Amino acid sequence: MKNVTHSFVFLAHWPFAGSFGLNTDILATNLINLTVVVGVLIFFGKGVYLLDNRKQRILSTIRNSEELRSGTLEQLEKARIRLQKVELEADEYRMNGYSEIEREKANLINATSISLEQLEKAMNQVRQRVFQQAVQGALGTLNSCLNTELHFRTIRANIGILGAIEWKR
Repeated sequence: MKNVTHSFVFLAHWPFAGSFGLNTDILATNLINLTVVVGVLIFFGKGVYLLDNRKQRILSTIRNSEELRSGTLEQLEKARIRLQKVELEADEYRMNGYSEIEREKANLINATSISLEQLEKAMNQVRQRVFQQAVQGALGTLNSCLNTELHFRTIRANIGILGAIEWKR
């Protein structure tokens, strides 16, 4: 029994060199903590840079489409002003002959409708380009972030979902 108590007393006086414990040196622990935090920020900060590039590309595409839109709106406004001028001239020509007015009005309407069709086509093309670029950017980001195993698992899961939908039919 004396040996057992003696061993507990011996453990109480055991030196702590080389064992786990609290490091009370504030400068050393802060340096370690800062090193870990900076390393984590650099590691996870790469994705933010990629997203920022993608954001800049999308914003530039939107700016380009807005410029195209403003140009087409200016053309539309010019066409409206021209229509107003022609309508004023129509009032003046009413004294001279109704048939001449009708011909000019029909020509203006045809030109305006063609301009509007071209405007709609241009706006649709811009929308398609913006959508395609956004999809391509998203796919590029996804492909660069996915590893091969995750990519194959995603494909297998989607095939399974489609197979389940086809099976229910």
